[in-house]
Amino acid sequence: MKKITLTVCTIILFACICKVNAQTEAEMKAWTEYMTPGESHKMLAKSDGDWNAEMTMWMAPNTAPTQATTTVNNKMVLGGRYQQSTYTGTMMGMPFEGMSTVAYDNAKKKFVSTWIDNMGTGITVMEGTWDNTKKSITTKGKTFDPLTHKDVMMREVLTMIDDNTQKMEMYTTPAGGKEYKNMEIKLTRK
Repeated sequence: MKKITLTVCTIILFACICKVNAQTEAEMKAWTEYMTPGESHKMLAKSDGDWNAEMTMWMAPNTAPTQATTTVNNKMVLGGRYQQSTYTGTMMGMPFEGMSTVAYDNAKKKFVSTWIDNMGTGITVMEGTWDNTKKSITTKGKTFDPLTHKDVMMREVLTMIDDNTQKMEMYTTPAGGKEYKNMEIKLTRK
């Protein structure tokens, strides 16, 4: 009886070890796929370098736009997994600094972006997809409007016109209102 019990326990222990090893291998494979930069990351890296940015902004629908000129430095960080963009210039007569990160999330199969600047203290987070026909990334998200104290829906379209020219269009939908274009940035490589 002791031999049978010992044999059964050994078989159960061996089965558990095999199951743990199989789970560990599957987990390692999933994490490796998640963390390995791919074609979307290579596409982002093509935008690395210094750019001039001509910004046009509309504070509300059917209003006169304001203009600003900034410079942008794009660089892939953390082993080519994320693109960090740093904006510097003058906006509305004040020094302007902004920073974005753009990632392609291998697990979600989506682009994810964040935006922060010295004109506020919040973080805008958006996610979306690549349209190969239009050569553009369209992301959606929300940001907080300090005037209404409500979240505002945002949509951004970044079009890769060619290796040296891009256009970013930002649309906002105020609470209870209709979507309108509130920003356009024409980017040209220096």
